Amino acid sequence: MFKEYSILLTFICLTFLLATIVFILSYIFSVQKADAEKISAYECGFNPFDDARTTFDIRFYLVAILFLIFDLEVSFLYPWSVCIGYLNNQGFYVICTFLFILTIGFLYEWFKGALDWE
Repeated sequence: MFKEYSILLTFICLTFLLATIVFILSYIFSVQKADAEKISAYECGFNPFDDARTTFDIRFYLVAILFLIFDLEVSFLYPWSVCIGYLNNQGFYVICTFLFILTIGFLYEWFKGALDWE
């Protein structure tokens, strides 16, 4: 059994060794001077001007949550599309029902104005 996995074990050992060598060489040969520009906070190319704990508009959170919901739901389509040839008609009708419910939810959000930025 070791013979079957020896190539994989060799590959893992070589990649670990190569990564370690590159890390050590980059640490040795890089410039280690920390100046004010390197240690300053970076925020969109300019210095931060306000407290980080300020409140955000609720639309940022709403758009983020809507994106996550639709992104996760659409990610369910990939496994279905991979094995569509092996499914019977019931698998097709189930995904059609899923897409119909997804479309109804999208239209509801659209008509409620959740996607308008104003």
